Amino acid sequence: MKTTIINIEGIDGSGKTVQFNRLCDYLRESGYTVDTRAFPVYESFFGAQIGRFLSNAEGVAATDIDQKSMSLWFALDRFEALKNWRDGEYDFLIINRYVLSNAVYQSIRDRDMDKPDIMDWVFDLEYNHFSLPRPALNIVFNISTEQAGHNVDSKGVRDYIGEGRDVYEGSLSIQERARNMYILAAQRYDDVEIINCMDGSRMRTPEDIGREVEELLKKRGFIK
Repeated sequence: MKTTIINIEGIDGSGKTVQFNRLCDYLRESGYTVDTRAFPVYESFFGAQIGRFLSNAEGVAATDIDQKSMSLWFALDRFEALKNWRDGEYDFLIINRYVLSNAVYQSIRDRDMDKPDIMDWVFDLEYNHFSLPRPALNIVFNISTEQAGHNVDSKGVRDYIGEGRDVYEGSLSIQERARNMYILAAQRYDDVEIINCMDGSRMRTPEDIGREVEELLKKRGFIK
């Protein structure tokens, strides 16, 4: 038996955690066994440093570090978290942010605008060099940057940043470029699917979005 890996993606404030939790509950209620991960792991050695970079806690922000070096921090965080993971122990592994997020965000920062994107380099680093398990599907929740910003501001206190936005969340241009890069990834790679979360200028209900996720998994043949 092989574990089916589903990765939940999208810009900050796109409703990933809500849909992550909803999908896990749905699969368990449907009789499947489910393992979960969420990245970064801010309690880990590498994840804690990522949190300091994102919050600019030590005077060095994630946006100031070159793209390949920053990619390594995120990759090492996942490598450490998954080093004891075994394929086949669960029916599904559902992940909240994974390799695709690293590939997207390290390709679109202000300091990297004059450089080619490094999406394929990140995939090579994490999937081939570190041998991290590859998702069967990356589901990207597409939302306007305005709505995403409102959702971020509603999150309250978070361990790695406190209140407010981190250095990525605080840049509307980064968020918009990340949104566009996710759309490009869906055009470039067969394992990336976009779910539009907006109905005009309003956000669709979590239930409506969740039902589309369920139908997508059925269409892909992952569930019946």
